[in-house]
Amino acid sequence: MSLSLTLDNRIAHLIIDRPDKRNAFTQSMWEALPPLIEQAMINPQVRVMILRASRPGAFSAGADIAEFGSGAPDPQWRIRNQAAIRRAMETLARAPKPVIAQIEGDCIGGGCGLSLACDFRIATPSARFGITPAKLGLVYSLHDTKLLVDLVGPSAAKRILFTAQLIGADEALRIGLIDERAEDAGSAAHALAVHIAGVSPHSVRASKAMIGRILHGQAEDDAETLAQFADAFDGPDFAEGVAAFLGKRTAEF
Repeated sequence: MSLSLTLDNRIAHLIIDRPDKRNAFTQSMWEALPPLIEQAMINPQVRVMILRASRPGAFSAGADIAEFGSGAPDPQWRIRNQAAIRRAMETLARAPKPVIAQIEGDCIGGGCGLSLACDFRIATPSARFGITPAKLGLVYSLHDTKLLVDLVGPSAAKRILFTAQLIGADEALRIGLIDERAEDAGSAAHALAVHIAGVSPHSVRASKAMIGRILHGQAEDDAETLAQFADAFDGPDFAEGVAAFLGKRTAEF
């Protein structure tokens, strides 16, 4: 199995394990990804998920180009492939719980797209990034292009897409493509996950949903967001948070 899901306390690990092909995604892998994401998201024990490779060297080289070459002449294969990639990317981007990309090597093409769909990206100094459809005469999807533009802005996005060049971790950090450059990306990702797992899961999920609304153009409160704010005061997380504050102890959510 090239993808697997494990649970470590309150942290899920979604692991890409095809190192002999630099973790390039096949059609079957794109199709397998959404059910694994959904499995983590519906598990009440899971507070946060880390997306990573099974070993350092390559986070993911993107779509399997050899499979592209053999499948592309078939219009029905192209339809299925596009649908599988789109569902995988949208499921990851819309995951209700936080997702951290732990990047320890090349993060290219669809692999870079996967990292864009996560909430945080932590990379080792040796990591390289690129989105390279221009090398193949292909076109990046609007959904994934928006993720890129939202993250780095239109000018940097154009440079990445127009040149198809690879950039290093320092440049990726400078333009906002990653959030942290760490010698030990695994430890850094785990530390962030532990912090997130220790606060109110209701607050975290609501905040992620609220940021999603803003990124999709909402600028004013509506009845639903006003209700979310008001209803939180009746929730168990608020009761525990206040009790912990008054009792001068750490809240247990």
